[in-house]
Amino acid sequence: MAMTDHRHRSVIAVVDDDPGILDSVESLLSSADYEVRLFSTATALLESGGLPAIDCLISDVAMPLMDGFELARAVQAVRPALPVILVTGRPDLLRRSPLDRPGHYRVFKKPFDGQELLTAVALMLRTPRPHAPGS
Repeated sequence: MAMTDHRHRSVIAVVDDDPGILDSVESLLSSADYEVRLFSTATALLESGGLPAIDCLISDVAMPLMDGFELARAVQAVRPALPVILVTGRPDLLRRSPLDRPGHYRVFKKPFDGQELLTAVALMLRTPRPHAPGS
């Protein structure tokens, strides 16, 4: 009988309306042995029911209907300690205050270095986060 590795693989959700970005980020994260879940809209992630299983969120900022800042705030309301990485090709959008808890997010400008993104994900997953009240 084969031995099974019961080690938890971190689950990373990636939200971007650009299929090319989704594909490239999925390849990058998969190569580092993360379990990747892709969503083409913020609403798709929120309606998926999979938010409790996610260990880190990577989201584009500029998306139709609900942007990355709005998504981050919606996710933060349910999972206050969830690490969030926001990615944008429009640095002018970064003037807005993305999150209420600044220590729980990072921002990358497109184009970004894949190794830097992997390093940020690994660091955010290792950083202890306080639990939400009542959890």
